[in-house]
Amino acid sequence: MKFSTRTAWQPADSRYIGAAVRAQAAGKQRTDRGSLIDLTVANPAECGLAMDGEHVLTPLGTFANLTYDPQPFGLLRAREAVAAYYTARSAAVSPHAIVLTASTSEAYSYLLRLLCNVGDEVLIASPGYPLLDVLADLCDVKLIHYPLFYDHGWHVDRAALEAAVTSRTRAIVVIHPNNPTGHYTGDVERDFLQGICARHDLALIVDEVFLDYGVAPRAIEEGVAAQSFACDEHPVLTFVLSGLSKIAALPQMKVAWMAVEGPGSREALERLEIIADSYLSLGTPAQNALPEWLRASAGVQRAICSRVNSNLAALDELMAAQTLVTRLKVEAGWYAILRLPDIAHDKEVAVRLLELEQVLAQPGHLFGMHGDCRLIVSLLTEETAFKEGVRRILEFATRLPGSSQS
Repeated sequence: MKFSTRTAWQPADSRYIGAAVRAQAAGKQRTDRGSLIDLTVANPAECGLAMDGEHVLTPLGTFANLTYDPQPFGLLRAREAVAAYYTARSAAVSPHAIVLTASTSEAYSYLLRLLCNVGDEVLIASPGYPLLDVLADLCDVKLIHYPLFYDHGWHVDRAALEAAVTSRTRAIVVIHPNNPTGHYTGDVERDFLQGICARHDLALIVDEVFLDYGVAPRAIEEGVAAQSFACDEHPVLTFVLSGLSKIAALPQMKVAWMAVEGPGSREALERLEIIADSYLSLGTPAQNALPEWLRASAGVQRAICSRVNSNLAALDELMAAQTLVTRLKVEAGWYAILRLPDIAHDKEVAVRLLELEQVLAQPGHLFGMHGDCRLIVSLLTEETAFKEGVRRILEFATRLPGSSQS
């Protein structure tokens, strides 16, 4: 059988991935010594957070779900609810500029098809969550990574980004805030990104799924705020993506969207209507329930923010008693990045940590981090397990060859 070259992916790194899969299959996270502590879990439903089942399930039990009204952009009532979400964040977005999708992944695939021909390029920041790599392959689009660098906070390498633009570049992707660095894109960087897009006639794609999850107290520099790109003047064609996966901690309901703004948005929407009409992927029950799910999202967001901030405070307290491991600055999101003594590749460190301490953490290289030895830990982990997991990491660091305490 012959298969397409676009699906000829190389197998994932077998040692770390294999060890992680085996460890997760071995048992649930507990806090007694010798049992697995999973510091990679990022699904709120698996972290012991109380979900309001009534508000989630009741809207699904309506007779309106027995009818079918196939609207390419989604039911107007549902799009009006998304517009109200932006209104509450000081952004005036018309419901007629909103396109509902089943996921941000689907929204990305629509945009890659809308903006790119075969072999065209899209720029995306690194480090970052490796979501678009496979999607770009499937759409015959080439991803070009522009670097973020760390210097008392994360910053876009402007010279490298400018140099990455070619005649085949069609769009720049911005994750706001970035995952997993937790970096918000501030006013100065916004102006720079919009300026590049304007000079080279590029679209700007902004993924804001973690927008509502700033950490407190936020170490945010002057001019940086948790403001949606939907609030901007939109000097360039801009697509703002988000969805219920993070906003309401409901990834299983498969509801997302994009807001289309700026010059060229009318033609973009006309073309997107044909793409969306070809799939009609979002189910009626989810669209009918969307207004209630968005209204109820504040409760789960408070619970998540409380968990994240509690774990971040515990992490800083534990690290204050030692000097081997440091935490990189984070402004938002569900992750913390730890920098360990740079004596081995972070993949090897993550595997040894799992084998010796039964702690599962993600190595930085999975997110495109190179250089220092870095581990990514989820701040959604149940508090007691999180503290024990961090304690084991700090103890493990003292035994690394070449560390000052080994």
